[in-house]
Amino acid sequence: MASPWAIVVAAGSGVRFGGPKHLIELDGVELFRRSVNAVEPFVEQVVVVGDVPGGIPGGGRRRDSVEVGLAELPDHVDWVLIHDGARPLAPKDLVRRVVDAIDDGVDAVVPAIPVRDTIKRAADGVVEATIDRDGLFAAQTPQAVRVEALKKALADSPDDATDDAGLIERIGGVVRLVAGDPRNIKITYPEDLAVAAALAGFL
Repeated sequence: MASPWAIVVAAGSGVRFGGPKHLIELDGVELFRRSVNAVEPFVEQVVVVGDVPGGIPGGGRRRDSVEVGLAELPDHVDWVLIHDGARPLAPKDLVRRVVDAIDDGVDAVVPAIPVRDTIKRAADGVVEATIDRDGLFAAQTPQAVRVEALKKALADSPDDATDDAGLIERIGGVVRLVAGDPRNIKITYPEDLAVAAALAGFL
């Protein structure tokens, strides 16, 4: 099997953050660059999608940006790691676990951590139900995805997805979970930067 490639998605508008975030520095290194550095040792090449140095223009939705990145992959590439440009603290051992779990029996590999908090479903601020958290996991990136399966999933569904494994699930693909890492947070809100800065010293 040929070495996987990687796509780092750094094209989001950062609405919840208050503006674009991928060029913000964490300990002197841009967020997207940290994401590239995390996956680079494990792949043949990294494609960066987004308005960042070395990146190519993305699309309006996550799936559109992923499609842009897929178009850059050579035909011989069977697997791709897709990583969020706003998830700058992915430890090397986590990425290694994802890559090591790639095999012919699965279509995607996802790092995930068990949900720890009590989960409640609510509407208009009123609780409707408490959800049993047994068997619930919070998905992270990088996710390894079989290129052929991802292209089929994108062709079969016009809808967006919050992660790439979700697209694979829609076509009945096999998705394997491996242990994620609590430090592998996504920078979504401004306060997440302070958390990331505190965590960075332990990587």
